Amino acid sequence: MEIDSIRNDYNHSGLSRDHLEKDPFRQFEIWLNEAITSGEKEPTAMSLATVGEGGIPQSRIVLLKFHDRDGFVFFTNYHSEKGKSLEKNPSASLHFFWPSLARQVRITGRAKKTEHHISEKYFHSRPLESQISAWASPQSGKISSRRYLEEQVAAFRDKFAGATPPLPGFWGGYRVIPDKIEFWQGRSNRLHDRLLYMKTENSWEVVRLAP
Repeated sequence: MEIDSIRNDYNHSGLSRDHLEKDPFRQFEIWLNEAITSGEKEPTAMSLATVGEGGIPQSRIVLLKFHDRDGFVFFTNYHSEKGKSLEKNPSASLHFFWPSLARQVRITGRAKKTEHHISEKYFHSRPLESQISAWASPQSGKISSRRYLEEQVAAFRDKFAGATPPLPGFWGGYRVIPDKIEFWQGRSNRLHDRLLYMKTENSWEVVRLAP
């Protein structure tokens, strides 16, 4: 199959500075809500890029769990590949893509661990089996087989039978604190709209980028 033959044009309304919110967090909230109501399968899915060993970039899909004016939060095992990368280099990038709306959002900044009470509250909001899985899985570590993982789940299920699993010390949230947020709207003939918020000392500057 010729990959170049897969070509879609984007016939969507444009994105102008006049209709852009002054606050990028408010603009993101509007777009996220529209992605949710549009029927996107995974509207909170985002690609997280970190800097790994030897400066090699690494990316994976994680889920946004909440956002506010302080940043964008996801949760993970701190001993995972992404956790080890962020421990050494907190630089991070997030990328959302909502195909049905022909929209992307790119966020760059630095990741910081969330406060313990935030991680604990979210951990206990998860289904019980997901809490047990967090204890059972040595995320990103080598394991002998699928059976080993299932045995670990069974062992922790027995361990916490009749009790609420505590928050693992190796598990919690990261908040990506942005210094740049780009909103990308697909347009016809590849003349897309790209508007970039850049953090200044007391506010956000908005510039238009060429597609």
